[in-house]
Amino acid sequence: MPRVDKSAVHEAGRTTAAGQEWFLAADVVPPLAAHIIVSRTWYAHHGIHAGAGRVVHYRGLSRGWRAGPVEEVSLAEFSRGRRIRVRSHDGGYSIETVVARARSRLGEDGYRLLSNNCEHFCEWCVHGRNRSLQIEQWLARPRRMLLATLRFLAPGGRPAAGIAK
Repeated sequence: MPRVDKSAVHEAGRTTAAGQEWFLAADVVPPLAAHIIVSRTWYAHHGIHAGAGRVVHYRGLSRGWRAGPVEEVSLAEFSRGRRIRVRSHDGGYSIETVVARARSRLGEDGYRLLSNNCEHFCEWCVHGRNRSLQIEQWLARPRRMLLATLRFLAPGGRPAAGIAK
């Protein structure tokens, strides 16, 4: 089983609007109740490490176009081989409370991309607030997102005629 060694946790850090984030070093298990994040193609997926290599997360759209419930999966299934970031939760609930809050919502099936997604879920577990920085940032840049989407949808990945860069 991978080692749990907090001295090896920090590989590279950065400060975000939500606090400090860092990558886990290879083969290191996240701390209990850690808010963990993996990058996916179009978004970052969030979960809570519930111990013993298990993660509670809002499956949402992480497996396709049909939204799924809050579930508990293995760390390997959650990360899908991608690097794991940890978001600090200073000032949040105790470790025991975070895990209990995450597990209290197992089976919930009310996923909503803009108001109840995996990041909203984790922020609620850790801080008691319903917040998604991804969504806030996305909504703050609607023109950029629209243009990027139009570029993506244009044949050959190039902007369609009349679409400014």
